[in-house]
Formats: sequence, C-alpha cells, structure tokens
Amino acid sequence: MSFKDKILNNQSPWGAPPGGGNDRGSGNNGSGSRQDPPSIDDIIRNLQKTINKFSGGKSGGTKPIFIGLIIVVLLYVASGLYRVLPDEQGVVLRFGKYVNTTQPGLHYHFPTPFERVLTPKVTKVNRVDVGFRPASDSGRSSGVGNVPEESLMLTGDENIVDINYSVFWVIKDAQKFLFNIQSPVETVKAASETAMREVIAKNRIQNILTEGRSKIEVEVQEIAQLILDEYGSGIQLTQVQTQQADPPEQVIDAFRDVQAARADRERSKNEAEAYANDVIPRARGEAEQVLQQAEAYKKEVVAKAEGEASRFLAIYNEYKNAKQVTQERMYLETMEKVLADIDKVIIDKESGSGVVPYLPLPELKKGSNN
Repeated sequence: MSFKDKILNNQSPWGAPPGGGNDRGSGNNGSGSRQDPPSIDDIIRNLQKTINKFSGGKSGGTKPIFIGLIIVVLLYVASGLYRVLPDEQGVVLRFGKYVNTTQPGLHYHFPTPFERVLTPKVTKVNRVDVGFRPASDSGRSSGVGNVPEESLMLTGDENIVDINYSVFWVIKDAQKFLFNIQSPVETVKAASETAMREVIAKNRIQNILTEGRSKIEVEVQEIAQLILDEYGSGIQLTQVQTQQADPPEQVIDAFRDVQAARADRERSKNEAEAYANDVIPRARGEAEQVLQQAEAYKKEVVAKAEGEASRFLAIYNEYKNAKQVTQERMYLETMEKVLADIDKVIIDKESGSGVVPYLPLPELKKGSNN
C-alpha cells in the first residue's frame, strides 16, 4: 500500500499505532493486540517513499545521499540558535566583524562560518590583586606572596611605602571589552598601578598609613577609570580596596619606633594643651573677678565721696543761713556718734540736793563686759 493510500485509509505511514494491528506492515486486523514500534529501517524506508513521491517516484543510489543532505542542512540551519544567559550579553560577529549586541534570551544568527556569537559574563565581579598574590595564585601552601616591583612606591615626602591593594571590576560594554583590549587583567592592573603611584606621590607617608586610606582609594578608582575609558576598554571599576600599607620590611622596626615616639609626643602635647585649657581660663576668670571687684569698689568710693560732698554742701548752705543752730546741731550729732556705744552716767549738778550720788560702778562694769 502506498503512502497516499495509507493516508486515505486513516493509517499511519509509519505502521499501525500501539494497541492495534498485526505484525509490522500487515495492516490492522482489529484484534486489539499490541504491536511493536517500527524499526529504524522501516522509518527510513517510509521516508524514502515519501521523498520519492514528491520527487516523481524516481529511485536509485542517490536517495540516501539526498536524505543525508537534507538532515545535514536542517542541523546546520538549527545550529544558528543560541541562548544568552541572564548574566551575559551576546556579541554577534559576521565574518569576524561586529554586527550587534543581544540581551538575555533565545536568539538566532546565521550559522558558522557566516556569523558566530560571543557571550561574556557582564555581571560577574572580577578581581585583580596588585602588589601581592594569594596562596592559590603564587603556588604557596599558605600565606600571601609579595611582589615588591608592584608594591613599593615613592611618597610625596620622599619615603617608600609597601602597599597592597585589590581592584574589583565588571564588564559594562561587551563590544569594547572584546575588541578594544587584548588582555583585560593586565590592562586593569596597569591602569590601577599607574593611578596608585600618582596618588601616592602626592601624599605624605603618615597620611597614607593612617586616616588617608579611604580618600586614596576613591581617588585611585577615579583616575584608573578615566584611563580605562580613554582606552575604550568597556570595563567599569566598582571598588579599589587597600589590603596593606606599611613601610618596607627592612625599616619597619625603626619606623615603628618613630611612630611610637610621635605618639608619645602627641600625647604629651595633648596633656599640656589640656592643662593649659584648664589653668588659663581659671586665671582669666580670677583676673576678671578682681577687675570687677575693683570696679565695684571704685564706684562705691566715688559714690560715697560724692554723697559726703553733697551732704557737706547741704550743711554748709544751712550754716550760712543759721550759724548758731547749725553749730549746735553738728555738736549734738557728733556727740551722739561718739557716745553711742559708751555707758554714761549723767549728773545734774544744778539739782543741788547736797547728797553725794551713788554710782553703781560694778553693775556698769558687768554691763560693759557683756
């Protein structure tokens, strides 16, 4: 039975379906018995028949070749399918020339050798160590391998500092990253080392070893990023992190002694400033107090003198108007002041009784003692 006849009779061109039909190629007898699946030879034979039908029924030795060519063409065309992962960008090249950039997802390009795709990881954070190598990179079992030719730098005050740092970066433009630079790691290392030497040369060693590290890291990142952008590298620096900043090993002990002496000097200076800050304000306060007391005494004396002068003038004016009365008044007021705190016994000699008066002197003495 031909392929067309099987189609018209609702029969599968590949044989009877499972669960019905006779042996392979014998048709359906309605017994409901299970039939074995068709073999590869039957599938190829049926495919050849189909191809012969559409090619005019010709047969010969070229059929397997023709079928193979079709399969090869289909596989070749299907090889143009590619997938870009979420952390990648697809860079399509046509005969080696950049065509476009594709985002994450399923895409198609002309198969090789017409086009090909590169998919770099654009979200991966890469790390470059300058001045040292971790144990895994230096071949050591543990510890860190120092690289003096990278780590030793000259400071602005003509000292030498041994500085190790790490640079973290990502790909921000896949096209530029793939075609504008040949060795990304070496490029990042060279740019960051150039920037670090420039910044270190402008700073004093004391600032580098203490509070100036964070500022130096930011400045190095900015300068290195400008260099990479000028190269068109397609690289974005995310962080520059200082791992270690010390004097060279040969002089580190002497340098620590100098640091200790400077710390002692700073401590003594701070103690002296604290003592001065305590004594000087106190002395200024006491001096101000004396000045205020003197000013108050001056005002008191002047006011008192002015009052006495005014009182004298007032008495003098009264004296001019009534001399006798004023004299008696002045005499009485003076005697009142003089005799105010003295025990007095007044004897009126004009009473003239002829009797000698009795003076209680012991009682008067006791009263004066109390």
